[in-house]
Amino acid sequence: MPDTELDDLLTRVRACTLCRDHLPPGVRPVLQMDARAHILIVGQAPGARANASGVPFDDASGERLRDWLGVERGVFHDARRIAILPMGFCYPGRAGGADLPPRPECARTWRAPLLARLQHVQLTVLLGRHALAHACGQRAPSVTDTVRDWRAHHPAVMPLPHPSPRNNRWLARNPWFEHDLLPALRARVAEVLGNGRG
Repeated sequence: MPDTELDDLLTRVRACTLCRDHLPPGVRPVLQMDARAHILIVGQAPGARANASGVPFDDASGERLRDWLGVERGVFHDARRIAILPMGFCYPGRAGGADLPPRPECARTWRAPLLARLQHVQLTVLLGRHALAHACGQRAPSVTDTVRDWRAHHPAVMPLPHPSPRNNRWLARNPWFEHDLLPALRARVAEVLGNGRG
């Protein structure tokens, strides 16, 4: 049965222009959501390629993230299975060789009503500093400490570094991430997606 309230909400989100004066690349909210989703991915903000295509994680970060999760592209982009709600929905632009932080207006305006429509989420994947800070509070430990302590988190939450190629050095310095965390993550994703079928 269609969720008309969610459809109306998503129409308003996709027409949002709250940050237009602060976004040189222009306004283009990029997110993926269906009330039936069983996995929620919380990232930073769309990158330049996602901004151009309108498809979340349509870049090298997305390839790595799908590998981490152990899912194919078709499963990853099936909104009935996986919701993708970054902290900021529009590409913030770049400065100093890196993407700017997500604009805060998105989270303040849209996060609560969108999350309220996700009643079936069994696993939330938090990607990088901005998502972790929002979920854990601004005084959260470093990304490395938070991710290293992944077993201490609720089983329904998995903290991860951002899958950006900029984190290649971090991954090389932290081999436990690939050896210990990723197998547990893939098993949990497979379990949740298997339970969520039908």
